[in-house]
Amino acid sequence: MGLSYNHPMPITYDEVQHVAKLARLELTEDELRAFQDELNALLGHFQDIVDLDVEGIEPKPHAVVRTNVWSEDVPRLGLTREQAISLSKKSRAGLFVVPTIIEE
Repeated sequence: MGLSYNHPMPITYDEVQHVAKLARLELTEDELRAFQDELNALLGHFQDIVDLDVEGIEPKPHAVVRTNVWSEDVPRLGLTREQAISLSKKSRAGLFVVPTIIEE
């Protein structure tokens, strides 16, 4: 069973400009053209991958051989609450005070 991929039409300058606008990126015309070229080259690489004959090759779970990547789980003493709080910039009533990050 082969992978199916239809190479789309090349990405246009207007499409790159539209995506940049959606991402709120302020790019120059030269940067937009460079991204257009890079994205079209990337699509060409995808086509190269799709065109590879992989019939009879077993899939691999990982690109490199990996053996026991876990370290030994050894319990040890950590910081006390007072030590941890003493390292913070701001605290109140024994709790960390952090900047608000949720916008209204």
